[in-house]
Amino acid sequence: MKTGTGNTILLPTTFLGTIEYFYYLNAAERVIIEQHETWPKQTYRNRTVIVTDKGSLDLIVPVTKINGSHTKTKDIAITYRENWPVKHWRSIETAYQNSPFFLYYADKIKTLFFSKISNLVELNTLLTKAVCEMIGINIEIELSSSFVKPSADNHNDLRYKCSPKQPPTLKIFPEYTQVFSDKQPFIPNACILDLLFCLGPESKYYLTTLNNSTHRS
Repeated sequence: MKTGTGNTILLPTTFLGTIEYFYYLNAAERVIIEQHETWPKQTYRNRTVIVTDKGSLDLIVPVTKINGSHTKTKDIAITYRENWPVKHWRSIETAYQNSPFFLYYADKIKTLFFSKISNLVELNTLLTKAVCEMIGINIEIELSSSFVKPSADNHNDLRYKCSPKQPPTLKIFPEYTQVFSDKQPFIPNACILDLLFCLGPESKYYLTTLNNSTHRS
């Protein structure tokens, strides 16, 4: 799949999206985040994947569908009954406290984690903007004003392609040193925090090099 940098890229909202997701944020000139879709199950919209000493670990934000199965993504509410910020941050800290740049970036991410924001899209957008700022990605993030049906001809529509249910749209993710590289093989396309905490200021260069990666058709 090839995307035109001068075109509008359509992306799903994500909770601390994957490296692939931030590749598109870095490469695009304009990005629109879908919020008027009917809420799909088991996606990156309310989950992220960190790298631990035991391999990949999903962190899932518990949500409430206020209108049942017809709830739009923009109306998805976050529930705090399970105190997920404490559990998630403990997992992130355990996984990345020994990474080179954890202390440099962690405080701002942690503050947003514990901000008690009730709307998922709002939290996701704030986290995405914060990470973009840390990496140096200068992109205006817009939220969709209406739902546009997917079209096979629109190669810039990535709303349902950046998904844990499908292989990444990029074939190649160059290896970098992860925290537990001495214990396990490289895990590609993890949460953007893995790249940020491990590479720090070099994260943007890494994303830029992905421009040369072959896209899946």
